[in-house]
Amino acid sequence: MIQKNIARKMTFLLSVLMGLVMFIFFLFQALPGAEEMLTTQRADAKTKQAIVAELGLDQPMYLQALFYVNDLSPISIYQSNSQKIPYLSGFSIKTAQYHYWLKFPYLRKSFQTKQPVGGMLFQAFIGTMVLAIAAMGIALLLGIPLGVWAAMNQGKWNDNVIVSLSAVGISMPSFFSAMLFSWLFGFVWHRYTGLPMTGSLWEIDELGENRQLVWSNMILPACALGIRPLAVFIQLTRNTMVEMLAQDFVRTARAKGLSRWQATFKHALPNAMNPLITSVGGWFSSLLAGSFFTEYIFQWKGLGKITIEALQQSDFPVLMGAVLFTACVFFILHTITEMLYVWIDPRVRYE
Repeated sequence: MIQKNIARKMTFLLSVLMGLVMFIFFLFQALPGAEEMLTTQRADAKTKQAIVAELGLDQPMYLQALFYVNDLSPISIYQSNSQKIPYLSGFSIKTAQYHYWLKFPYLRKSFQTKQPVGGMLFQAFIGTMVLAIAAMGIALLLGIPLGVWAAMNQGKWNDNVIVSLSAVGISMPSFFSAMLFSWLFGFVWHRYTGLPMTGSLWEIDELGENRQLVWSNMILPACALGIRPLAVFIQLTRNTMVEMLAQDFVRTARAKGLSRWQATFKHALPNAMNPLITSVGGWFSSLLAGSFFTEYIFQWKGLGKITIEALQQSDFPVLMGAVLFTACVFFILHTITEMLYVWIDPRVRYE
């Protein structure tokens, strides 16, 4: 039964992904005037002709869609003289006319850098993943203890202060907190904090020869990105714990001699984890997909920065690849979250 439901879910995800591929194609390439939008960034006719040939814009619309799906498909067919083959990797069978490839999805090449989009996105994704993990770590390490503390002191001054501050955090957009943190801690109080306004995880040294890790560049963007999930985790943990602390099994544990802290962390908190796990999965996906403006404000090299720059430069292969790549990451994380939810709570099973 479980295998059947997993197969059904995977079929659903693949159908959604296929629909997204078609949406991206028609949004960026197949709309009227798309050819002009894709080629006006280059003045010479030779470059325009090369772009048109690369994307198959001189072909009928249904063939353009097939070419795009063929590029993305793990099993693809290309003509033996295709110029795309040197940029692919994987197992292939070659005949006189065609190359049959078992490969990773080919996201084409950037208009600006002429580099394969897949490699560019993978490098950017590492930066985004590191930043999202740091932001989520801050939110969890502070949010759960503060939420538990507020629940244990329900109605007291510290509970009111924590709830009020978390309400402010929830209402603060990430781009605003990014600008605030960058200006306040990176500029106004820079001589006290020593933190830069902008920077990435990897930077070139002063001699321009070697790359070096600069962990201090991650502090401000991670804090700015983690404000909203931190506030959400505080209120979610607090509200769930208030309900759990009023349950009979907690009172029974106290009656058997357990201290207040032992009953809270041994009995109440594990039963309050299910809603939190669901929220963590959703927020982690949101951090990966929604850190665009935060990365751009701090000039953090990640998916957000590369996507905004591609939009400014009309680099549509990068833009299309970034949207598709982000959607795939979101689907994967959503599936993992559901599996964890079932594993944590045996009562929840697929029907």
